[in-house]
Amino acid sequence: MSQISVNDLTFYYEGSFDNIFENVSFSIDTNWKLGFIGRNGKGKTTFLNILMGKYTCRGSVSASVRFQYFPYPLTTEQMAVSASEFISDIKPDCEEWQVICELAQLNEDADILYRPFSNLSHGERTKVLLAVLFSGENDFLLIDEPTNHLDSAARETVKQYLASKKGFILVSHDRDLLDFCIDHVLVLNRKSIDVQSGNFSDWWENKQRRDKFAAAENEKHKKEIKKLRQAAKRTAEWADKSERSKIGFDPVKEHDRCISTRSFIGAKTKKMQSRVKQMENRISHEIEEKEGLLNDIERVSELKLSPLVHHKNTLVNVRDYSFIYSGADKPVLDGLTFAVNRGDRIALHGQNGCGKSTLIKRILQCSGAQVDMGNFTEKGVCETASGLIISYICQDTSFLRGSVWDLCEERCLDRSMFGALLRQLDLERVQFTKDMSDFSEGQKKKVLIAASLLTPAHLYIWDEPLNYIDIFSRMQIEKLLKEYQPTMLFVEHDVRFREMAANKVIDM
Repeated sequence: MSQISVNDLTFYYEGSFDNIFENVSFSIDTNWKLGFIGRNGKGKTTFLNILMGKYTCRGSVSASVRFQYFPYPLTTEQMAVSASEFISDIKPDCEEWQVICELAQLNEDADILYRPFSNLSHGERTKVLLAVLFSGENDFLLIDEPTNHLDSAARETVKQYLASKKGFILVSHDRDLLDFCIDHVLVLNRKSIDVQSGNFSDWWENKQRRDKFAAAENEKHKKEIKKLRQAAKRTAEWADKSERSKIGFDPVKEHDRCISTRSFIGAKTKKMQSRVKQMENRISHEIEEKEGLLNDIERVSELKLSPLVHHKNTLVNVRDYSFIYSGADKPVLDGLTFAVNRGDRIALHGQNGCGKSTLIKRILQCSGAQVDMGNFTEKGVCETASGLIISYICQDTSFLRGSVWDLCEERCLDRSMFGALLRQLDLERVQFTKDMSDFSEGQKKKVLIAASLLTPAHLYIWDEPLNYIDIFSRMQIEKLLKEYQPTMLFVEHDVRFREMAANKVIDM
């Protein structure tokens, strides 16, 4: 057991106006299972890279352990061969027998080490790399979003596996995973950094309590400042009036006053002015105590949606439907039957490779969208209502290029509303003019979600929209879908989101 100490850490990217971290100090224990939580673009991956020594920064990071980062970056050549051929390259002290032992804990056979890595599913690739990661000793592990693109079964396996380990920082936006796996949290707030014991739910409950207290204190200070300012204004007016009456008087109206009264009035005025000064000091003190109370409160703006209403009740009809790619050994879909009616929010649930994305693409194709699916054969019925307008979010973000305004113009979206929606999703204005290819994956997803929400549609089809999206934005989108209840067909492996957003689940 040892400590990792961060002292007065300050870091910014060259050409950036703002510091990512500024005078940050904290300590963590190398035995902890630490969950790393924060908004998209706040610096989680950057911090992991600083620990790995990839960036130079002001301040110091001291540790007696070696850091290992997941996912390992793989070359094109490594992707083409089996994992057994490159594991010693990505982790020099790694023994193959150790990896096989770790794979057994991940419910995987050793044969996946000897198949071309590019032929493995996302889940199998993740398990191989996690097995390599945990195969050594005395390393502190930096695990960056391990469950993205994994189906529910693979997520469950990874969740159980990580819960049995210790000595890592886990970056994840999956609330179920964080609750199950971690015993401490490291949180990048808006203006500060917190380290606390407990899992995500413990931290979230404490945060809501603190935010509520801070808001109440803020209101109390605002009322006190208002009362003091009103009192100071009245006292200042009395002092000014008294001061003006010090010189000159009407002997008829003020027959009891003489020249010696002037000193009395001066003393009285001075006393009033002193009271004003005391009130101003109290106002400054109240403002100082109020300062910073709301800095770390997550202000989650309410999103809006304007879904269209189709004249037909059934928007998508799939009946006894089978789909097979030309040259394939077995069908991707076989005998599938379901319907999407107005008001349905249907989650497609199943393992990777069971045909969820294929089904979505075929529905898009049936509605008139240009989708390249290659050669295939189908049986049964897959049809959409005539004139159906679909708003679609795909898994892939690699096509995003140029500024957000370029995408706005390309999709004929209202510029001011698009900008406002991106701000509500916590995308900083400074990002608007940057090239989207330089965005984090979470920021790219937010751009696609904003574009979809701003596109009036009868049906919203989202294919894994929440990969890389931060926890606060997930809650924001959940609230939106519960309030506006659009007709949806979506794929999402986040258990909490699926439970909140879907009113039907189709197991494929």
